[in-house]
Amino acid sequence: MIRSNLVARRRRTATLLAVAALTLAATACGAATSSGGDTKGRFTQAPQSDGPLTVWVDSTRLAAAQLYQKQNPTVKMDIVSYDGDANGSNYLQTKVSLFNRTGNGWPDVVFSSQNNEATWAVTAKFAAPLNKGLVPQSLLDGWAPNANQPCTVDGTVYCLRNDLSQTVLWYNAALMTQWGYQVPSTWEEYEALGKKVATEHPGYLVGAAGDTFTPEIYLWASKCGANHITGPKAVTVNATSPACTRMAALLDSLIAAKSMSTSSVFSSDFDKNEADKILMMPGPSWYGGSLFQGTFKTPKGQIAVAPMPHWADDKNPSVGNVGGGTWLLSAHSAHLKAATAFLTWVTTSDDYQGKVAVGYPAYAAAAKTWLAAQAASGYYANDITAPLQAAAGQVWPDWGYGQFSQEAIWAATVTPGLTAGKTIVSMLPAWQKAISDYARSDGYQVTQ
Repeated sequence: MIRSNLVARRRRTATLLAVAALTLAATACGAATSSGGDTKGRFTQAPQSDGPLTVWVDSTRLAAAQLYQKQNPTVKMDIVSYDGDANGSNYLQTKVSLFNRTGNGWPDVVFSSQNNEATWAVTAKFAAPLNKGLVPQSLLDGWAPNANQPCTVDGTVYCLRNDLSQTVLWYNAALMTQWGYQVPSTWEEYEALGKKVATEHPGYLVGAAGDTFTPEIYLWASKCGANHITGPKAVTVNATSPACTRMAALLDSLIAAKSMSTSSVFSSDFDKNEADKILMMPGPSWYGGSLFQGTFKTPKGQIAVAPMPHWADDKNPSVGNVGGGTWLLSAHSAHLKAATAFLTWVTTSDDYQGKVAVGYPAYAAAAKTWLAAQAASGYYANDITAPLQAAAGQVWPDWGYGQFSQEAIWAATVTPGLTAGKTIVSMLPAWQKAISDYARSDGYQVTQ
């Protein structure tokens, strides 16, 4: 049965693994105990039943749940569509808090577009410890290096990463050739080309800075230390360092030149007036399928991929990360065997992750299938495999996943000023203060 609770927005057969050990006794290493657990952090399963498996997904992952139901018609499923916690809505946390008070209502498996759910889901006793008997270590070893870092608390894995969302440089290969431009490899070259485009081809764009995830594309790649999580409840915030200010200044210069859009790439205004004016667009791996093919309907043979630019003096190139999403299994699930089977399938299956998912799979084997499918599609103007694989290992590790939402902070602090014509550089101190204030309100010790 499918029932829709909320209208969701963006973004996205391996053999099912038998689950032999459903009674778990493992130390949660500082995390809270699960439902029915004791004070030593043991996870004790809820009484098991044959009722329907309740799965919460956003609109993009709805296809995954439906495919699983089609392939497993004997599995009773209640598929619920919700916003996926998009833009840090905290819908899931709010509902779990309610369910904890009433003692019922928890979904068995849930997808979230946020990578920071473990920061509250562990202490709320919602997330089940996956590497303590539910999911074999041999399977967990198949994820890309550090992919499940946002899901790990003191060595215990509480969720599984869906896709990596590493950033690369998307560009219109046909226009670059027609106009005789070279794809920039450094940010300095990128800025220079952006200004040249503004003069020679006014109206065309080399990027967009109007989304709430703008800092995750540009400032993260610039190694801006605005969000360095140093402990379970500790963060270092330095949003005015040279790494931050020079990227902000680059964005400001291209905004002033009008070759950098200040609209959201998901807005109707952008789709109507700017989508066909893209020369270059730094962005995550899911831009290809979700944005260019899906939203913009860009014709095949135009869009290509290059490595993300880096500063000329940076000998260790880095990239950002936009989303990726995670899957959590409820510690309250009364259907652990069915829930674990779905969880492992949805994160590792070639039938979904390799052949259907719009984003670059976090599970390495599925990523190979996904890349092969992209190449076989004939949509792209070049082979996107090498730059995406390289970027998967270049995500800068010092931008963390705190309980507070960076997207929500940027939306409240920077976006209004950007709309009003303020420069990003001028708003960096206010952004730093807002991050610090949000972090402290969530109980973080803040170092600046």
